[in-house]
Amino acid sequence: MKNFCLILILCFYSNLFSQTSDTVSIAFWNVQNLFDIADDPLKEDEEFLPSSEKEWTPERLNKKIYNLSRIIRSMNNDNGPDILGVCEVEHQHLLDSLTTKFFTDKNYKVTYLESPDGRGIDNGLIYNSKLFSLLSVKGDTIKLDDGYPTRLILNVNLITKLKDTLHIYVNHWPSRRGGESESEPNRIRAAETLRNSVDKNFIANDKSKIIIIGDFNDEPNNVSLLNTLKANPFLCSKGDSVLPANELFNLAYKDFNDGLGSYKYQDNWNMLDQIIVSGSMLTDKKLSYICESFEVYKPFIMVTHSGKYEGTPFPTYGGNRYLGGYSDHYPVITKFVLKNK
Repeated sequence: MKNFCLILILCFYSNLFSQTSDTVSIAFWNVQNLFDIADDPLKEDEEFLPSSEKEWTPERLNKKIYNLSRIIRSMNNDNGPDILGVCEVEHQHLLDSLTTKFFTDKNYKVTYLESPDGRGIDNGLIYNSKLFSLLSVKGDTIKLDDGYPTRLILNVNLITKLKDTLHIYVNHWPSRRGGESESEPNRIRAAETLRNSVDKNFIANDKSKIIIIGDFNDEPNNVSLLNTLKANPFLCSKGDSVLPANELFNLAYKDFNDGLGSYKYQDNWNMLDQIIVSGSMLTDKKLSYICESFEVYKPFIMVTHSGKYEGTPFPTYGGNRYLGGYSDHYPVITKFVLKNK
């Protein structure tokens, strides 16, 4: 009888804990050229059409979406992420197709805005509507000195069960095309645009919960991120409880410092894909970071296991040669504990 009562007590507290907190998985992935097969006359999408040299057919598009779904579902111990930012997507219907075809058992919803990017590739966000509700969405326009149109910074505000607001920014900053130093002013301008938007939130509430995810085409120690955006290096320590709530901290910094990366260019790994949060995300008891949970996510099926490109992500194309893979970037992922009471 005593053993039976003990079991009931343990079950009660186990259920109580599970009802009052959730482990929230936040991820970002550059999915590499997720185009539909239709010609958009307003965009430079000719490279990805059935008639193009790449022969981008309905079958190849369907295989691409299926491949993406396999990686996404495998995240978070095969539960899928609760918040997933993506970039290089041509239109929202592609993300809608992904979630409706392969995640009918999930509570995923999609938020997305068309951007002025010349190729028509945009940023989107998929979120678990069981944990979060959508408050608002807008896009911050990056105005480059040469006037060339680039991706919007997608700014999505989600509400938690405790009515806290999460300010999420999904980024895909201008590329290094033409050279890293020559193109650097464009990424600095992107960082200025993002910093201005973040500061507006901090002015309204210096404890704002900010989550910045994206492919920044720069690394954590570059001028754009370290000096302009002011994303501080972050290493877990016992003193995290005293971090300033209204400053930004780069969760990718430790892995970057250890020589890891999400994208390989020539012989060098680059930590282009990162997750940056405000200090309040590291110190708040209602939503708190699980120390050192940031990782470059490399599931076995996505890794090239032999040859010249061993260790790199298995992409959809190698130049114009169809390979049938996933993406040339690895996703990045991290975890938080979300209190429900």
